[in-house]
Amino acid sequence: MNVIGKRDGDGNEAGNGGGGEGPDGPPAPGRTARRPGKGRPSVRRHRERAPLRVRLRRNRGRRLRRLFCALVTLLATLCAAAVVAYRLTSIPKPHPETVSQSTVFLDSDGAYLGRRGPVDRQDIPLSEVPRHVQDAVIAAENRSFRTDSGISPRAIARATLATLTGGDPQGGSTITQQYVKNALLSPEHSLARKAREALIAIKLDRTRTKDEILEGYLDTVYFGRGAAGIQSAARNYFGVDARSLTVAQGAALASILNIPSYYEKAGSDPEVTAKLENRWEWVLDAMAASGSITAKQRTAARFPAFRFYPPGETEGQRQYLIDVAAKEAADRLGITEDRLASGGYSVTTTFDLALQDSATQVVQEHPGAEGVRVHTAIVGLVPGDGAVRLLYGGSDYARQSFNDAVSGAVEAGTALEPFSEAGRAGEPLSKLLRTAAPTPLNLASAYATVAADGRYATPYTVARITRGGRTVYRARPDARRVLDEKQARTAGARSGAGPTPVAVGVAPDPAEGKRFAIAGAGGGITRRTVWSTGYDGRLALTVALFADRAGSKKGTTVPAQLPNEPSPAEFARRVAARTWEAATKGGPKSAAENATESGAESDAAR
Repeated sequence: MNVIGKRDGDGNEAGNGGGGEGPDGPPAPGRTARRPGKGRPSVRRHRERAPLRVRLRRNRGRRLRRLFCALVTLLATLCAAAVVAYRLTSIPKPHPETVSQSTVFLDSDGAYLGRRGPVDRQDIPLSEVPRHVQDAVIAAENRSFRTDSGISPRAIARATLATLTGGDPQGGSTITQQYVKNALLSPEHSLARKAREALIAIKLDRTRTKDEILEGYLDTVYFGRGAAGIQSAARNYFGVDARSLTVAQGAALASILNIPSYYEKAGSDPEVTAKLENRWEWVLDAMAASGSITAKQRTAARFPAFRFYPPGETEGQRQYLIDVAAKEAADRLGITEDRLASGGYSVTTTFDLALQDSATQVVQEHPGAEGVRVHTAIVGLVPGDGAVRLLYGGSDYARQSFNDAVSGAVEAGTALEPFSEAGRAGEPLSKLLRTAAPTPLNLASAYATVAADGRYATPYTVARITRGGRTVYRARPDARRVLDEKQARTAGARSGAGPTPVAVGVAPDPAEGKRFAIAGAGGGITRRTVWSTGYDGRLALTVALFADRAGSKKGTTVPAQLPNEPSPAEFARRVAARTWEAATKGGPKSAAENATESGAESDAAR
């Protein structure tokens, strides 16, 4: 009979059967051995761990291999991403504002009158930009332009760091990058835009020539004074076309590109001018060092004189001329004036800017009168051709945009009496002679008909229109016979104005001609209108005086009598005589001839 034993304190079972040893003996068969750690401690020794330095030394090779593999993988991933991004990146079209151009107006000799349009910019081919101007821009902005890949890794890294750290925006981009930023992308400052700019710049550099990129850059970069592009900058700063820029002027414009909004005051702000001159010296030194200019050119260079800024677009006379020419140019092209203004046209007018300035100075000598505003209109045009050389429409466009010479309908009085016995005239002279209040322009065209032996020529102000170097319109005078030669001689004899006017107070030579004719409306102290007219085969000139005063309602005017001091007749005669002298001192060349020669020279140059 088996007896179930008790468990001792260690949980081992004890039995009564023989053969079993005590606690110090080997375990009896069927007994469970003591587990290590239970009861008495184990005698097994733990292995000591090696120091960290030793372990790192042992695993260094393996860690380096892993790091190298990770870097290679990362580099391969970045390269693959860059290749994919490059292939997916397309060169965008330029922004609408960067392709919008203004229309510029020139006088008969090519002098700059002004512009119309939302942006002061005109595209010109790189061939019209002198090489020394191109080299000046490269020296100032990106000296490695001819050889780089379109980007500057150092500049990109600097701009990236500034963006990440919240610093000021960084410049220093290549010319290619600047062109991409100015013309093809938005101006925002972000890493994504900067990365896209770099990709487009690289692609642009690989798909277009350096000359194409430089041409686009020079046509779009901002120079200050509202001028976008080298052509507008040349006109705004120096009053010349880009092709006429000297080495000194080209280096000055290149220097302005650094901070155009600051340097645009050069010439009127002494501090700005001094700083720009220092940068100008730096640009010229770089050009000389690179061989772009010779040592002799560097030594001869003098800091150029700038046009005063701001010039005041609406002041003075030129806007009167542009108003008339813009309307006529739009009619000739069959487009609206808005489309003309943004179309990038060059409108060569028939005006003589030097003559216009001379007439302005003479008219401003009138002292005026208290409470009365004296208006003076002057028109000079070429008999038998119709080209308008002079069109004085008011003292200041900013104060009066109404053009007295073109739209001022004033009393004719006795001004047209010389035609009363000339017999029936053909149109449009016949209609003009029936007008009780002709404009000064119409009156001048009537006497130009007499000067041309009875041939009436329609007045015109636009000689030629070009776009992109191509002539799209050239004036063809519209002349027709409206009086026979006998009628013309009769009207001329009665007018006493031709063929060669002479200055007041100088006795006329009977063999040469007669004095200026004086006519008008009113008499004595009630003079309301005074005309003075003279002509010969070169020019028909008319001066008209009238006055107004403030009306009873705010903003209105009513006709007024001309002040008696100075004498209206004598003042009109003096203005006519001095203007005639300025117009004819250069010889018998007409405005039409000037415009034709200027056009021929421009066409030949192109």
